[in-house]
Amino acid sequence: MRKLISLPVLLFVILAVSSAQAQNPDIFVTPIPNNPFTGTVNVERSFVQKDGQIMKSKTAREIGRDSRGRIFNEMRTLVPASGNESPQVVGIHIYDPETRVTIMVNDRQHTFRKGTVNRPPEAVPPSFLSASSGLNTLPQNQFTREEDLGNKVIEGLPVHGVRQSQTIPDPNGGKGVVITDEYWYSEDLRINLVLKHNDPRTGGVAMTVTGIKRAEPDPARFEIPAGYNPAGAQQQE
Repeated sequence: MRKLISLPVLLFVILAVSSAQAQNPDIFVTPIPNNPFTGTVNVERSFVQKDGQIMKSKTAREIGRDSRGRIFNEMRTLVPASGNESPQVVGIHIYDPETRVTIMVNDRQHTFRKGTVNRPPEAVPPSFLSASSGLNTLPQNQFTREEDLGNKVIEGLPVHGVRQSQTIPDPNGGKGVVITDEYWYSEDLRINLVLKHNDPRTGGVAMTVTGIKRAEPDPARFEIPAGYNPAGAQQQE
């Protein structure tokens, strides 16, 4: 069965600034001006089934930002990792930091929803751990560990890596569950170019940004397609 990316869930992931980011990791495109780019987010996901079997899926979606700081973030279907099926576009999220207007476009229903975000736009990814800070974000104890992975180059850009591990104790005294989060942050683009999350109980995800172009995106990516109606409005025949 094809897995679909829920529009409301993705909106929450993009905009929420809370610990839920650890459970729903995503490449957050910071809406900062004067730093345009486009790229492709390649996603590999694994899901632990009730019977212990692991289901693997993948997708690839486009992201971008223009010189005004406006961002777009495609949503596409997840497809089996072992197949050749192309992920289908489900919709797109558009955000303008100047007006704080967020738009969720549903390509399958040819509808859209508009809203206003109350909080100011984020300048760095509001991840469970912001690899840009270089600071510990969780109390250090026997259950948490933070590693500085150093620097390297991805897509021609210098990045800094951080890995954080959390151990969930076994109430029966056995071996605890170790959850890991890894981020490779580009100070130049102000986004994470690589994000990895693994929880042995539920599965994991690896996201990598590739095909980066430092140029203005197509202006049409920030517009509601012609013929799309507000969600809930009666469509014309």
